[in-house]
Amino acid sequence: MKTVNALTVRNNLGRVLQELEEKKEPILVTKGRRVRAVLITPEDFQRRFVDVLAEERKQDWIRKLDELRAPRLGDISTMDVLRELRGGVS
Repeated sequence: MKTVNALTVRNNLGRVLQELEEKKEPILVTKGRRVRAVLITPEDFQRRFVDVLAEERKQDWIRKLDELRAPRLGDISTMDVLRELRGGVS
């Protein structure tokens, strides 16, 4: 993984982006000897963040739907219980 300082990025952004596109490897951006940012390709961003977030949201919806499903009382469905309470009338 390559490391460049913020001044290099500012002065040579085109070259840095071209290298990022060619090597498909994240580039660490430093300022004052500390890593302050990471440049990644749009494909990496999609794979690492957007797809993961979408999968987490999907799993949340599945959990919520499971919670909302009508519980069963043994082998009897809630619809059967309602029918029985109504005296067998549908």
